[in-house]
Amino acid sequence: MEKKVHERSFASRWGFILASVGSAVGMANVWGFPNKMGSNGGGAFLLIYLLFVVIFSRVGLPAEFAIGRRAKTGTLGAYANAWSTRGEKMGKLGGVLGWLPLIGSMCIAVGYAVIVSYVLKALCNSLTGMIMEVEPETWFNSFALESYSVIPYHIVVVAGTLLTLFLGAKSIEKTNKIMMPLFFVIFIVLAVRVAFLPGAFEGYRFMFIPDWQALKNPMVWITAMGQAFFSLSITGSGMIVYGAYLDEKESVVPLAERTGFFDTVAAIVAAVVILPACFSYNIDKAAGPGLLFVSLPTILQDIPFGRIFNIILYIAMIFAGVSSLQNMFEAVGESLQHRFPKLKRNWVLVIIGAICLGFGLNMEAIFHWGPWMDFVSIYIIPIGALLGAVSWFWVMKKEDFLAEINRGSSKKRGELWYGIGRYLYVPMTLILCCVALFMKVAF
Repeated sequence: MEKKVHERSFASRWGFILASVGSAVGMANVWGFPNKMGSNGGGAFLLIYLLFVVIFSRVGLPAEFAIGRRAKTGTLGAYANAWSTRGEKMGKLGGVLGWLPLIGSMCIAVGYAVIVSYVLKALCNSLTGMIMEVEPETWFNSFALESYSVIPYHIVVVAGTLLTLFLGAKSIEKTNKIMMPLFFVIFIVLAVRVAFLPGAFEGYRFMFIPDWQALKNPMVWITAMGQAFFSLSITGSGMIVYGAYLDEKESVVPLAERTGFFDTVAAIVAAVVILPACFSYNIDKAAGPGLLFVSLPTILQDIPFGRIFNIILYIAMIFAGVSSLQNMFEAVGESLQHRFPKLKRNWVLVIIGAICLGFGLNMEAIFHWGPWMDFVSIYIIPIGALLGAVSWFWVMKKEDFLAEINRGSSKKRGELWYGIGRYLYVPMTLILCCVALFMKVAF
C-alpha cells in the first residue's frame, strides 16, 4: 500500500495546487459564473460569492483533502475510513454511502465529456475558418440539436483524457502544469482585447459596483452559494482523491485556500471577458451555453483577428474541460481500484472511458440531455456534498478529524475551526440541498 501511494503522489506543492485548480476550473467558471453573475445583480453577487468561497476554501475543501490523505484512497475508502472511527459496522455503512457521491462524479463526467466534445468541434471549425463564415446560432444548432453529431470529437476527448491519466498523479500534475498557466494567459489576452470594445466600461461597472438592493434577495445568496460549491468541486468525491495523493508534510488548509484563490481568479477573468463583451454587443448576459457557442463567436466575427481569438478561446476551454474530466475519471478509477484491488489501473480507466463514451454517445444533444445534467446537479451533487459534510463534521470522531487537518501544519485548527464547519458549513450544504430540491419540485 505504501508503495502504491508513493508512486501516485504529487511531486510538488504547486503541482498539487494546479491539479486541484484544474479540477475546479471548467464550464462552471467560463459560462456558469458569468451567467449567474449577469442574472443576479453583478457586483452584489460577486461580493456574496467571495464570502462563500472564503468559507468553503477554509473549511469544506481542506476537509476533503484531509479525508483523502488519511484514507490514502478515493471516495469509497475515504467514507469507510471516516465512519469506521465509530466502529467497524459504521465503517461498512460509510463505504456503502460513498457510492452516491461517486456515482455523481461519473454522471457529471458523462455529460461533461459531451460538452467538451462541442468545444473541440468549435476549435476545429475555428482552425479551418468555418466558424467565421456561418451564422453562429444556426451552426451551433446544426450539431447541438442532433443526436450522434460529435462522435469523432467525443472519442478524441475521452481517449485524450484517459491518456493523461495512465500514470496517475504524476501525469495529472505534468499536464496541469502546462494547461492551467496557459488557460490564465489565454483568457488574460482575451480580456485585454475585450477592453477595447465600445461599451465595455458598462460591463465593468456592472461587475464591480454592487447593486445593494440585490443583497435583499435570498435567491441571490442561494445562487452564489451553489456556484461556490460547484466551482470549488466540493461534491463529497472529486477532491478526496487528490488529497489521497498529498504528502503528509503538507498543510491542507493553506493549499485549499490557494486553490480557492486561483479558481476565483479564473472565474473573474472569464467574466471580465464575457460580460463586458455582452454589454458591448447588447447580448443577453444570462445566455448560458449560448455565451460560449453563439454570443462570443458572433462578437469575434466582428473584430480584427477574430479567427485567432476564436482559436485562443477554444484552446483555453479544452484545457479547462480536460483538467476537470481528469478529476472525475480519477475519482471513480481510484475508488474502484481500491474496492476491487485485483483490477489493474489502466483497465479500470478504460472501463470508465467506455462507460462515459457509451452513455454520452446515446445522449441527445445539449438542450435535449439538459434534464439529465439538471438531475445530477440538483439531486446527486448537492446530496453528495451534504453527505460528505455530515460525515466529516458529525460522524467522524472529532479528535481523529482534527489530527488529520492539523497534520503538517504549524498553525493548529481547533474548536473555532471545527465549530464553523459543524454549525455553519454543514447547515449551508443542507440549505443548498433543500432549496435545490424545492426549486425542482416547485418549478
